[in-house]
This record gives sequence, C-alpha cells and structure tokens, in this order.
Amino acid sequence: MNNLIRKTTFLLLAAGFFLVPWIVPAARDWAPGIAVIAGILFAVIWGNPFAGFTSKITSPLLGATIVGMGAGMNLIKVLRAGADGMVYTVIGIAAGIGLGLFLGKKLKLARDTMYLISIGTSICGGSAIAAAAPVLRAKAHDVAIASATVFALNAVALLLFPAIGHALNFSETQFGYWAALAIHDTSSVVGASFQYGPTALEVGTTVKLARALWIVPVTLWLSWFVAPVPEGEKRKIRLKIPWFIPGFLAAAALVTFLPVTAPAGGFVKELSKYLMIATLFLIGSNLSREKLMELGLKPVLHGILLWIVLASAWCLAISFGIVNV
Repeated sequence: MNNLIRKTTFLLLAAGFFLVPWIVPAARDWAPGIAVIAGILFAVIWGNPFAGFTSKITSPLLGATIVGMGAGMNLIKVLRAGADGMVYTVIGIAAGIGLGLFLGKKLKLARDTMYLISIGTSICGGSAIAAAAPVLRAKAHDVAIASATVFALNAVALLLFPAIGHALNFSETQFGYWAALAIHDTSSVVGASFQYGPTALEVGTTVKLARALWIVPVTLWLSWFVAPVPEGEKRKIRLKIPWFIPGFLAAAALVTFLPVTAPAGGFVKELSKYLMIATLFLIGSNLSREKLMELGLKPVLHGILLWIVLASAWCLAISFGIVNV
C-alpha cells in the first residue's frame, strides 16, 4: 500500500510540474528550480519508485524537449547567436579544462574523475561526461562521481543564477549568455533561462548548443592524446555526438524555410518548455542517497572551485562589457 502511494504521488508530481506552469503563468518563474529540488528531495527522503525507468528516459526526453524548442526558433538567428558566442565558448572551454586539470592534480584526484569533471563543467555536463567516458575507458565509479558532482551543481545553478542575474540587472540577452557559458548542463541552462524570460531562453539555448558541439573536437583530443591504449591495440578515434543538436537545427530549419509550419512549431515549442520542467523533476529524482554517499570531498571541492571561478569570470566579463552582447 505504501509503495502504491509513493508511486501515485511521484506520478502526480511529475504531471503537476508539466501542467501547472502551462496553466498558471505565475508559476513559471519558480517551477524549474522547484522541480529539480522536489525530485532530489523525493528520491533522497522517500526513494524514486521508478528509478530504473527514469534513469533511462530522462536523457532522450531532455533531447526531445530541446528539439521541440528548436521548432519555435528562426534558424538564421540561431546560427548568428551561436557564431557570436563562438569565441567566448572556445575561451571558456580551454580555460575550464586547463584549470580543471590544474586543480585536479593539486587535489590528487583520480585521473578519469579529474578529466570527466573538468570536461563536464567546461562543455555540457552529463552529455559531455557520457561522450568522454568511453573514450577514456573510465570506470563506472568515476563516471558516477563526476555525474553526481556536476548534477548537484546544476541544481544549485537553477536557483542561484536567476536571482543573481536580477540582482545585477542583467538584460535577458546578458543572462542568456551568462547561463550558456557558465552552467554545466543543457537542461539547467534552459531551466534557468526559462525563468528569466523568452529572449534569455532563446539566447541561452542556442549559445549552449554551440558550446555543446565542442564535444566533437574535445573527444578527438582525448582519443589521440589522453585515452589509454591497451597493449597490442592501435589508437582509435571514438566520437559520440548528442543527437539533439542536429535535431534542434533541423527543427529550426523546418519552421524557418517552410513558414506554413510556424504555427505548429510555436505550439511544439510551448509544449516542450513545460515538458522540460517535468523532465527536470525526473532528473532530480535520479540523484539517490546511494549516489550522494559516493561523492567524496575532493571531487565535490574540485567541481565547486572550478565552477565558481568560471561562473564568476563570465559574470564579471559580461558586467564590465568585456563580453560584448
């Protein structure tokens, strides 16, 4: 009976985070942050009754919501925003990985944990970790620690970034750039930008996806210069490109070059925004007590220090006009 109540409550919460922000406009500002926190609290206190299912469905569901949001965006504007942020993206990724390796060595972290946290922080969170792990031949424990560290900081970003942005009087464009350049995971960039406004959402999503494309050259670098080569084997190139990036571009191209599809695309984009909030609840519910116990002090300290330095640097650069947006 208790398990039935737990399952029913979980499903009602997931449905509520989809429906309530859609129906009640006043709930949209706080819903993304509350969703991920509610998911974490539910999993830690009561336990996720669908843990196996949610761990498998969140990644494709997240990708689908990103593709859906592309259906309401103009491809030309998307490419322009991505191109405008390209220089900042390259600088941020190079600085993030370099600083991450420096801090990781100082903290004497395991090699794979150090690389995974640094790459996850610098590029796009869980997607970058998932792409880099097979290239590095990382152990499941290292992947779990890096993922949990990055995810925990993503949850914090969902709450802190909008509040800081408002306190600094950032415009929506400024906030979109800051979120895209300083928050790890695509879902958290979208969630934080969604709270800030429609322009922030569009800028944050497009610049973040341009940043995510750097998974390709970074995994190539890992394949050639970092990944271990078992004795008797030749060095191989391993690539894993997130499918939602070409999907997002294809959806934006469809509504841009076939204007007749624009009304339907606008509806899909709206639907996807609220599906994203429900997905954030499911993502939060994947952080179990066991995963929290796996986190050691050093990996968490590594992730926090790296993130604070990068987020602060981008915040100052935007505030003082060094990043011209």
